[in-house]
Amino acid sequence: MGMPVYLVDPLRDRRWPDFLRRHPGATVFHAPGWLLALQKTYGYEPVVFTTSRPGGELANGWAFCRIRSWLTGRRLVSLPFSDHCQPLEDSTDALQEISCFLGKELKKENWNYVETRPMLSLHTLPEDFREFETFYWHTLDLHPGADEIFRGFHKDCVRRKIRRAEREGLTYEAGSNASLLRKFYHLQLLTRKRHQLPPQPFSWFKNLMDCMGEQLTLRVASKDGRAAAAILTLRFRDKVVYKYGGSDAELNRLGGMILLFWKMIQDAKRDRAVELDLGRSAVENAGLIAFKEHWGATRSRLTYWRCPAQVSWISGKKWKERVAKNVFGHLPEDMLALVGKVFYRHVG
Repeated sequence: MGMPVYLVDPLRDRRWPDFLRRHPGATVFHAPGWLLALQKTYGYEPVVFTTSRPGGELANGWAFCRIRSWLTGRRLVSLPFSDHCQPLEDSTDALQEISCFLGKELKKENWNYVETRPMLSLHTLPEDFREFETFYWHTLDLHPGADEIFRGFHKDCVRRKIRRAEREGLTYEAGSNASLLRKFYHLQLLTRKRHQLPPQPFSWFKNLMDCMGEQLTLRVASKDGRAAAAILTLRFRDKVVYKYGGSDAELNRLGGMILLFWKMIQDAKRDRAVELDLGRSAVENAGLIAFKEHWGATRSRLTYWRCPAQVSWISGKKWKERVAKNVFGHLPEDMLALVGKVFYRHVG
């Protein structure tokens, strides 16, 4: 007989944040604040599966969100809108037990599929799990000194542009407040429109700011009072995650985004972070991959797994072509934001 599997509410059970402080594999995407923002914005139900008995100290945990959509179906995802979410294992066979339990739950609860997004390869998944999507993932080692890190940047694509941006007289703001959030979201709208995609709703970023507290920082570069570029970063223990960014294309020549990345790295070094997570990139997005590697970031692979491995009409890297991509690029900002508000709750 295998080990029993228990369900934990990560938003109410104090054992979960205590466990995250101890486990070396925990990231910001496991954090209660991130999970709470997902719940408040999209109505997803966070749940953790564990073999640790109720009332006892948690030794392992696999975080998911239950998603119930009339449009895209019912599913378990670990985790929506998260670049990665590693199952937090111990030395037991817990992951194998939980995987088998999930297979049974899939049929019992009539879920369309179970999806997991681990950082590292999983060797204990049942055969029913298949590779679904693959991305590149970039991280920058912050152990070296700031000067050594700077020398690792591409001379023409980064170092010279940093110096030029510093000469442009851009103003720099960093913090977590309503004014910075409005500037950031305006640039998100502009950027998503250029890419012919709806933005995530304003409420998502507002909830992130409220739920993450000091773990979230907004950085904005402006020229003569006009926001030129903005980024949103998250912090968990000694790691910083670059999560979102946006810019005004008319001001891109000033190097605002380059300046913000350099400020982000300097701030991370000052706060003694040891790694900068630059997030995932589609394998065919050569421009984004090159941008991250010009900063000296190291490339690895992220593989998402599904059980069963069917592809829904609205998921996967081809969904843009399936939902009238060209329409989004011509919508006004307020309409584009409305589309995002309705759309994203169904695609997590």
